[in-house]
Amino acid sequence: MPSTVTDRPQPLADALAALSPVDGRYAEKCAELRPLLSEAALIRHRVRVEAEWFLFLARDLALAELKGLAPAVLKAADALVVAAPDGEAAAVKAEERRVAHDVKAVEYYVRARLADAGATKAELEFVHFACTSEDINNLCYALMLKAARDAVLLPAIGRLHTWLVAHAHRYADLPMLSRTHGQAATPTTLGKELANVAARLARARDSFAGVVALGKMNGAVGNWNAHRVAYPAIDWRAASERFVGMLGLGWNEYTTQIEPHDWIAEYCDALARLDTILLDFSRDAWGYVSLGYFRQRVVAGEVGSSTMPHKVNPIDFENGEGNLGLANALLRHFSEKLPVSRWQRDLTDSTVLRNVGVALAHALLAFLSIERGLGRLEPDPARLAADLDANWEVLGEALQTVMRRYGVEDAYEQLKALTRGRRIDAAALQAFIATLPIPAAERARLEQLTPADYIGLAHMLARDA
Repeated sequence: MPSTVTDRPQPLADALAALSPVDGRYAEKCAELRPLLSEAALIRHRVRVEAEWFLFLARDLALAELKGLAPAVLKAADALVVAAPDGEAAAVKAEERRVAHDVKAVEYYVRARLADAGATKAELEFVHFACTSEDINNLCYALMLKAARDAVLLPAIGRLHTWLVAHAHRYADLPMLSRTHGQAATPTTLGKELANVAARLARARDSFAGVVALGKMNGAVGNWNAHRVAYPAIDWRAASERFVGMLGLGWNEYTTQIEPHDWIAEYCDALARLDTILLDFSRDAWGYVSLGYFRQRVVAGEVGSSTMPHKVNPIDFENGEGNLGLANALLRHFSEKLPVSRWQRDLTDSTVLRNVGVALAHALLAFLSIERGLGRLEPDPARLAADLDANWEVLGEALQTVMRRYGVEDAYEQLKALTRGRRIDAAALQAFIATLPIPAAERARLEQLTPADYIGLAHMLARDA
């Protein structure tokens, strides 16, 4: 595998002038993605793929014209695969300014490095041999998106999932009033609600991780036309599959000039679904902070409000929500636009693909913000207990269900008359229970029931997360 690019995060002066906050205000937080998704990263992968293809023609296909390659030339090509020499990106960009074509600039750069090592002019003709630019580009973007997912995004998602599972277990027995339609509802436990998110996130993570990055290497319109004319005896379909597989990618045999980007749409859709789960959770966490169910640890020196000194705002969840929205706006555009190309190829995908790093950076910013927010949360058991004790009417569901079991007529209607739209206390409920025509043992059991006890199997579900 090639090394990461040598470019460092931008210095502060450049960050202050950046148009995008992912390369400005948030440059440090996005630093993990920059070596994987930047322009320099794209150039690095292009150089690598061009060199890999040259070596494949020489070694795997053993083309007669390349049998006499000097060891120094092979060594130079191998070096271009493994790591970026100093100044690689700058040199390619300088060549691009001369020829006004980004991929052709890479071809000329690779040619120059191999020529320096002693390659003949005839041998250099096999750099970018029978390739369209998209043979190079589709493989590069596949490698970039795969690396960003596996090396950065999935570990960040994994940390969130680990926190959720650990705290689902920790708070499995901590009762909490539910809120349906924003109103007091059947109790749950804090651990069970965290377990719900953990289960959703795990499914979404596995879906995202399971998307296979595809690649093609089949020429101008996907038929190996030039390949077959030049070397009719070679099985180019099998050769193409081997080459793409060598890069660690899945093979797409049926394409036009471009790999149709269906897998990128699947990748973006999977990440957007995962983002939506975390957006939903961010809003709920924000709400629980507002209700007082969660306290936020105070960090010395921090300011919550420029005018209200008491404030400790849930800004991490707010930042997470905002960045998830930005990420998904781009991801959904990618999934709708990228699989659409007029006839055998148009260029509308090119400028769109250059923004994949922006979308993934906003997703990463959200993951990091939510992780930071989670690290500051502490439940307030007293506040949770007080809310439960103030809402005895939530036991109406339990009472009318037991009444139904014993054939008490109009059970639902009786509880509706007692509880709907008003608060009742323990004494009022006890008085109602005393009138029920059910076995004495059942009345005694219901008289002992409290909102904090009425949690069903929530504690078990939380422990099993």
